[in-house]
Amino acid sequence: MIRLFNVYYPIRTLVLLIGEALIVWTSFLLGAWIILREDCYLVLYVEGGFVNLLVLTVLVLLCSHGLDLYDTARLNTKGDLYFRLLLVPAVVAFVLALVSYIWPNLLLGGLHPEHSPYRSGSSALGLLILTFALFGWRLGFTWLVQLPILVERVYVLGTGERAQRVVQGLRQNPELGVEIASWTGKLEGAVTRDSVAAHLMEVVHRQKVHRVIVAMPDRRGTIPMRELLDLRMQGIKIEEAATWLEKISGKIEVESLHPSWLVFGEGFRRNTFVKAIRRAISVIISLIGLILALPLLPFIILAIRLDSKGPVFYTQTRVGKGGRLFKVVKFRTMRQDAEAESGPRWAGDHDPRVTRVGKFLRASRLDEIPQMWCVLKGDMAFVGPRPERPEFIEMLSKEIPYYGVRHIVRPGITGWAQVKYKYGRSVDDSREKLQYDLFYIKNASIGLDLLIMFQTVKTVLLGRGAH
Repeated sequence: MIRLFNVYYPIRTLVLLIGEALIVWTSFLLGAWIILREDCYLVLYVEGGFVNLLVLTVLVLLCSHGLDLYDTARLNTKGDLYFRLLLVPAVVAFVLALVSYIWPNLLLGGLHPEHSPYRSGSSALGLLILTFALFGWRLGFTWLVQLPILVERVYVLGTGERAQRVVQGLRQNPELGVEIASWTGKLEGAVTRDSVAAHLMEVVHRQKVHRVIVAMPDRRGTIPMRELLDLRMQGIKIEEAATWLEKISGKIEVESLHPSWLVFGEGFRRNTFVKAIRRAISVIISLIGLILALPLLPFIILAIRLDSKGPVFYTQTRVGKGGRLFKVVKFRTMRQDAEAESGPRWAGDHDPRVTRVGKFLRASRLDEIPQMWCVLKGDMAFVGPRPERPEFIEMLSKEIPYYGVRHIVRPGITGWAQVKYKYGRSVDDSREKLQYDLFYIKNASIGLDLLIMFQTVKTVLLGRGAH
């Protein structure tokens, strides 16, 4: 796996993405060369046609990302994959048709009238080539990733629940390119230091293991430290299970945390310059968001007024950085007397307290617009853990270890937990989201913030995780 923006990605996924980008670029380049012929050099070099090709490539990759073509966990069957592949050129064709009608000069050869008959022709041919090329590339990629040279064999050292989670996680994520050669759970007879060491060395040398993942719940007396050191000296990688569980899931498991790990573990850095840049990005994005939302505000306010009695805006006390209380502002999506009888409680599916307009505002995330004002005030960041109510914080801190760690950063409108997990409605959901929050706090960076913003746009457009 490779680390980008402080998030781990399978090398196979990056190979797929880079290969696809080259295929998209080449397809449109071939389309331009076949149609434009002798004018191809003029269009590409003099008129800046390479910029158009770059824009088309990015458009196709964004479309593929939106259709989850780089997330194999969301692809159920081969038929599902091929259907989505067909949707990519269809969507791009629609966008190009719209562009050719509104801004024809943006297409290849559009700066000169004599090229006008070829504007749509080169793009159309490029799309046709791309359709066949995408199918060919996916078939070739399926063959490519099965080559032994691209498969890493690992041995999982451990027999408990933690080791089982590692084994299950690796088996459920074939895109990682990891094959489990064996694990201690397959060891027959009593589990002793000598038996574990013998099984480990036998598997490593017989199957040429590349990596050993240590997942022993109690290492005293059973972990073969001398053998692990010998393997390390032979060039075999030795890693902790916590590291791999973090890589696989994008979260930090609360159950396996120890105070020493929080104190001495890699990450949790607080660079003043980086903090200032991230804060500036939050403010800029919030200002842009508020400006873009201005035309919608009168319609949202009118809809709330006509739908139910009560104020347009809803304020509520939340817990921010350092445990400081602040007032969060949102568009009201519930009845004015929503908690008059029940008191504070989580929103549920088909919650009767939510108004008709409120359902739409929540599904589209438009109810979050006023929170950008909280970002400008400094109570929140654009990206961070979701701010919770004091009543829930008191209860969750008793139920979930290390829950207070999430308050070392500003809460956010969106966050790693929000794009990776559903809306929380229980203690178990809050525990799961905390694990994603801990991952974000540990790996917080400018790149990770931008990645979360990008994923948030996709989540909103596809209506995922609406509450």
